[in-house]
Amino acid sequence: MALLMILITCFMAILATSQPCQTPEDFVAVTSPGHIMIGGLFAIHEKMLSSEDESRRPQIQKCVGFEVSAFLQTLAMIHSIEMINNSTLLSGVKLGYEIYDTCTEVTAAMAATLRFLSKFNCSRETVEFQCDYSNYMPRVKAVIGAGYSEITMAVSRMLNLQLIPQVSYESTAEILSDKIRFPSFLRTVPSDFYQTKAMAHLIQKSGWNWIGIITTDDDYGRLALDTFAIQAAANNVCIAFKEVFPAFLSDNTIEVMINQTLEKIIAEAQVNVIVVFLRRFHVFNLFNKAIERNIHKIWIASDNWSTATKIITIPNVKKLGKVVGFTFRRGNISSFHAFLQTLHTYPNDNNKPLREYAILFSDCEHVKDSDLSQCISNRSQGALTYKVKEDVKRNFFMRNDFLWHYTEPGLIHSIQLAVFALGYAIRDLCQARDCQNPNAFQPWELLDVLKNVTFTDGGNSFHFDAHGDLNIGYDVVLWKEINGHMTIAKMAEYDLQNDVFIIPNQEAKNEFRNLKQTLSKCSKECSPGEMKKTTRSQHICCYECVSCPENHYSNQTDMDHCVLCNNETHWAPVRSAMCLEKEVEYLNWNDSLALLLVALSLLGIIFVLAIGIIFTRNLNTPVVKSSGGLVVCYVILLCHFLNFASTGFFIGEPQDFTCKTRQTLFGVSFTLCISCILMKSLKILLAFSFDPNLQNFLKCLYKPIPIIFTCTGIQVIICILWLIFAAPTVEENVSLPRVIILECEEGSTLAFGTMLGYIAILAFICFIFAFKGRKLPENYNEAKFITFGMLIYFIAWITFIPVYATTFGKYLPAVEIIVILISNYGILCCTFFPKCYVILCKQETNTKSAFLELIYSYSSHSAGNLAMSHASLDSISSNITTTHPSPRGNSAAWQKSKDLQVQPFAQTCRDNGTKVSKTFPRKRISSI
Repeated sequence: MALLMILITCFMAILATSQPCQTPEDFVAVTSPGHIMIGGLFAIHEKMLSSEDESRRPQIQKCVGFEVSAFLQTLAMIHSIEMINNSTLLSGVKLGYEIYDTCTEVTAAMAATLRFLSKFNCSRETVEFQCDYSNYMPRVKAVIGAGYSEITMAVSRMLNLQLIPQVSYESTAEILSDKIRFPSFLRTVPSDFYQTKAMAHLIQKSGWNWIGIITTDDDYGRLALDTFAIQAAANNVCIAFKEVFPAFLSDNTIEVMINQTLEKIIAEAQVNVIVVFLRRFHVFNLFNKAIERNIHKIWIASDNWSTATKIITIPNVKKLGKVVGFTFRRGNISSFHAFLQTLHTYPNDNNKPLREYAILFSDCEHVKDSDLSQCISNRSQGALTYKVKEDVKRNFFMRNDFLWHYTEPGLIHSIQLAVFALGYAIRDLCQARDCQNPNAFQPWELLDVLKNVTFTDGGNSFHFDAHGDLNIGYDVVLWKEINGHMTIAKMAEYDLQNDVFIIPNQEAKNEFRNLKQTLSKCSKECSPGEMKKTTRSQHICCYECVSCPENHYSNQTDMDHCVLCNNETHWAPVRSAMCLEKEVEYLNWNDSLALLLVALSLLGIIFVLAIGIIFTRNLNTPVVKSSGGLVVCYVILLCHFLNFASTGFFIGEPQDFTCKTRQTLFGVSFTLCISCILMKSLKILLAFSFDPNLQNFLKCLYKPIPIIFTCTGIQVIICILWLIFAAPTVEENVSLPRVIILECEEGSTLAFGTMLGYIAILAFICFIFAFKGRKLPENYNEAKFITFGMLIYFIAWITFIPVYATTFGKYLPAVEIIVILISNYGILCCTFFPKCYVILCKQETNTKSAFLELIYSYSSHSAGNLAMSHASLDSISSNITTTHPSPRGNSAAWQKSKDLQVQPFAQTCRDNGTKVSKTFPRKRISSI
């Protein structure tokens, strides 16, 4: 601190004796007395004149390059203060001002700040060193400015020493919102945080992701670059190149950097959008060079130069392409326009910039308006003779519309807000004080009130936020050529709080749509159905487009990855832009295979009905009687009917009822069918067996109705337990990639296997009994055909097991239907078709006499075999009629007939050429 004060004191001593400033008063640009003094800092000139003298002294250099736009900003501050003085806001209190020209240099701005910090009413113009500045009265109560953030930061660090309020109208560097480092700084414009965010949002919204950025090598440029880079990355926007210009025009390397930057722009042909954070004189020189090289791009302008008339009026500026800029919200500045109309009557004794403008104007009075600003800037490079002709004064106010043309409404409004904020804060502070006395309050007291003040302008209310910012938003503007002249057209408004662009009309929407037609991408846009693929060596915005794999999709352009579909309900083919709903499949009634199986089932039902009719019409024939009678046949045919009908429950959309019914219906009906056939096999074996031991065993075993009910009842119990504890249910099988299989989940594989296994056991027993009786009389014997039927059943269901285990999809029920049909057809055909053949085609054999003759022949043959094997022949003699003595060797047959208590009947036949008379039990005949 001590070192700083020594430097300040030395600098003030130098300032008093240096040239061209003879006294500190010579350094003041504009001044006006008042009870409360407000300081102002404006870059009225664009640079300081460099000296070739190597032994140059530390003195304030001459400023050159008169800036009309900055001159208008100075007038805006003067006009706003006069509006307050002429109003009733501060009754009896007049605001004065001291405005300095910073010459766009930190050095000049700091020199002016030293003047602000100097002690009030002190003839020595010094800054006193104190440990506590609470009671220190500086020259000014507050400062308006500066414009450039680089200058503002330097000034603010000095003003912080005494907490003098500083209200900037243009400095937007984000760091200035830090109240720890800049506690006395406020501004009437948003932070660059919002501007860079809006820029990145606009770029992303327009479909650009490969851009360049040009900025200055100062605090403002570096901070803007860093903030924009963060915002761009958040919006998936990549920066192809970053070019940094020297901050001040006095730097001789600017021309070199401009040429290098233009070469870079030409080399990066895919970059068609360039963000420019530069000062006005940088942009002016850059665009002039770019026009010479015929560079056509889209330029994103910062608020610093987006409405600069000096740049807009560059000849052939339209050849550069399109300029889209961000500017501060406009307000009502009609009073400023009226002020400019009467500017010629304004005294210029204490207004050096006004006097200089009049002199420069006199030198350029014959230049057309489009070149007048450049002429004034060029003329101000040399020495001025402060002498104005009378006719020039007359022309001066006749061409005041030239100044209005160079007015930047956003900046003028921002300056008005800064002055009004101070005016309202002073009003609130002076309500209980006599502010006609300059010592009525200290600057730091004004700062406390200013932070919380609410003020109005044009009917709108404003206040500073916690960071000292006035977030009024931005206007998005587009440079357009109308009637051969470039103009600034408002495209949209940017809402800071909601981060959205408000587009006012259809014309603006069309302008946005036209912007999107320009491509600025490193890689070709990936269409929906594709995703970006990058490598480590590539930039994130430089990529290849690859197709989305199966079951993945991308429904937007340039997606980083494909989205996985919900595998349970949706699927997607390769390179899909959307997920498709999986089709629900099951064995539908319209399916060709289902129709074939239904036809076969109906054919089987027709066969069953036909057989029932045939058997009913031939009820008393030996073939029907030998089949067990009509009741047994009807039961078996009913079982076959139910088996064929059960196949219908396997077709169509599965329901809980059909899933539970189909297996139980088949299992119970098929078990009943096998049980009846088992009893028939047992009965046949019992009737034709001549082994006494086997006869006795079969007699004890043969209980038809209990056995049928027992065998079927066990299956019923199995099915009931299955339905109670693990019933089949409808289930969606989503394991297939493109379809959902609606199927019946059997609930318990063990129960399902038990049901089928139990049927298989019964069928095997039936097969054994039938196999034993396979050599009985051929025309009437069922045992052989039952054996074939059981073999067909076993082959079908043994094949079913591996096929069912490996089959997947909607045709799985068809496998079981086919097996049911094969086994059902096999047993039906083997059981009934031979009998139907005899009934229909061999009616001569379907008589009682023919049947008895066949049975006798078989019995005689069997009895002879028994005799030859030393078996008892008594059973044969029992069959001889009472009128004929029992033949020798037939006593066994005779005894058997007595045991069965049946009446023998006579039959004469020849055995081995000898005529004999034999008998056969009637009961056996009827039981076959």
